[in-house]
Amino acid sequence: MTTTAPAIGHPQHVTDGPMIAVREARYVYPRGRVVALDGLTLDVPAGQIVGIAGQNGSGKTTLTKLLNGLLKPTSGSVVVNGMNTADWPVQKMAAHVGYVFQNPNHQLFATTVEEELKFGPRNLGVPEEEIPERVAEAVEFFGLEESLPLHPYRISFPLRKLVGIASIFTMRPRVFILDEPTTGQDHRTTVVINRLIKRLGERGDTVVCVSHDMPLLADVAERLLLMWNAQLIADGTPREVFSDREAMQRTHLTPPQITQLSLRIPSRAGRPAALSVPELVSDLRGANPEAGA
Repeated sequence: MTTTAPAIGHPQHVTDGPMIAVREARYVYPRGRVVALDGLTLDVPAGQIVGIAGQNGSGKTTLTKLLNGLLKPTSGSVVVNGMNTADWPVQKMAAHVGYVFQNPNHQLFATTVEEELKFGPRNLGVPEEEIPERVAEAVEFFGLEESLPLHPYRISFPLRKLVGIASIFTMRPRVFILDEPTTGQDHRTTVVINRLIKRLGERGDTVVCVSHDMPLLADVAERLLLMWNAQLIADGTPREVFSDREAMQRTHLTPPQITQLSLRIPSRAGRPAALSVPELVSDLRGANPEAGA
C-alpha cells in the first residue's frame, strides 16, 4: 500500500490502519548472505510504546533500519504511517520516523543547542516562521531552557542525550525510534527519560525503544518484542514476556531483579510477574492483609 505523502515538515497520520505494518519482512545482507531478519510480521498501532530486546545480532537494529527506510526489505513489506518504505527515500521518511542514536555524539553537530533544535525542521522545509514555535515546544517538553545558548559538547553527556531526542522532537515525526536511550545516563536523567517516553506515548506518538535495560522496558513499554536469531520469538506485555522463562533463557536476557524475586516467592506461584517494588509489596500485602506496614 502506498499513499501520497503529506507535505514534508508537516507529517500526519495518513492511514486508518496501524502506524507500523510489517508483512513477512526479510532482509539478507548482500555480502556474505547473512539473514538479518527472517519473515517478520508485525502491527503497531499509533500511540503505542513498544520495547525491543534481544542479544546483539538478533535483528533489532536491522528492524529499526527497515522502519526508517535506511534499509529496504529483501522481500515482504514495511509500511509506516501509510508509506511503503521501499518506495520512499530516507530523507522523506525522516519526516515520519525519527531515529535517536545511542551515542548523541554521533548525532549532534551544531554550535549551540538552539541551532541543533532548529536544524531538523529547517532541513525538512518547515517555514522559517514556524521553527521558533517548535523549538519553544521542545525546550518546554525537555526542560532545556538553560542549555539553549551552549555548545552541545559543553554540556554533560546525560543532558546531551536529551538534546539528541529533542532535536528529533522538533521534526514532529509520528514514530520515535530510541536506540538504548538510558545508556550512559545517571539515575536522575534515566528517570527523566522514562518520564519523557511516557509523555510521548500520551501525546499519541508511537515509540519504539530498543534496549538491554530491562527495568526501563518494564517501566515504560506497553508491549515487548523479543528477538532471537533474526526472528520474533515473543510478543506481549513486559509482564507476559518476562514470565516466559524459555524465551528469556533462549535470548540470555535477565528480567528485572524485582520480577525475578516475584516469580520465586512460593506464595505467588502461578501469579503474574511483578514489574516494580511497590507492585510486589502491594500484592504481598493483599495476599496477607495482616502483614505489617
